[in-house]
Formats: sequence, C-alpha cells, structure tokens
Amino acid sequence: MDITLVQGDITEQRVDALVNAANSSLMGGGGVDGAIHRRGGPEILEECRALRASQYEKGLPTGQAVATTAGRLPARWVIHTVGPVYAKSQDRSHLLASCYAESLKVADSLGAEVVAFPAVSAGIYGWPMDDAARIALTTVSQASTKVTEARFVLFGADAYAAFEDALARLNRD
Repeated sequence: MDITLVQGDITEQRVDALVNAANSSLMGGGGVDGAIHRRGGPEILEECRALRASQYEKGLPTGQAVATTAGRLPARWVIHTVGPVYAKSQDRSHLLASCYAESLKVADSLGAEVVAFPAVSAGIYGWPMDDAARIALTTVSQASTKVTEARFVLFGADAYAAFEDALARLNRD
C-alpha cells in the first residue's frame, strides 16, 4: 500500500472513500465532521439517522467505523469513525489505532482502493499531533488490507509536518 500525505481539504479529495472523524452521534459537528456533512449534503445525514435508528441507537462506539454514501462529495463513500478524547491520565492509544484499523476493514468490505484519512482525534479531541501521526501511520502501514493508497489529508502546515516526520521515522525503522 502507498501512504501519501497531502496538505489540504479532505472534502476535495477524489477517492473511493473519505474517513470522517465523527462524533458518536453521527449527526455532524465541528471540524472535519462538520465540513464533510456540509459539503456532502443531506444524503449523508439521512443515512446516519437510519444507522442510529437501526444499529447504533446509543451512537457509534469509540474506535469503531461504519460507512454511508458520500452524498455530494467527490468520493463514493464516507467511513465514519469515532476517535477517543485525549487524556494524559489514561492510555487510549489502542482506541485511536482501532479507528484506522476498523476504517480499513470497512474500506475492504466496500471494495475501496483509495482512502483519504484525516488526523483523527488531533483536533478538538486534543490528541497531540506528533503522537496521533505516529499511531495513524504505524497502524495503517501494518494493516492487512486491499486498499492500495492511504492518503492522509492534513489541514495546516503543522499537521503536515508532524505526519511527514512520523512517516520518515517509520520508513527508517
């Protein structure tokens, strides 16, 4: 699998699937989640409501992933995953790794070959960007998947630099 880094807006990526750093309600929110829902249109929210009514009455659990249509986005699907909120007092890195691993499993079930990822949990959920990059890239690089390209779409130069450094370290090891 090729791992690529892009600085930009994930909602503009022409890929098979976009990963959404969703909240457990699946009803949209701020950051990446809000941007995906706004640009994707009401079709995404309709499918999220149906998922809440059928499979996820209490919301999507942290570390899990589920797919919907991409609506008006230039992708076929949106894979929603709920990242953990960072806490110094508790190691939740396994939950963050699970977001990436489960998203790839969903991508495989859909037949998606090119998947765009944001930096899950590294925004409002407070995960330190360097550590978020290390966990994301390590998890994706070690995954057994049919995905041919994992594209990390990073909003801002600091996020891009953190992922670039983490990818260079990973390639050295």
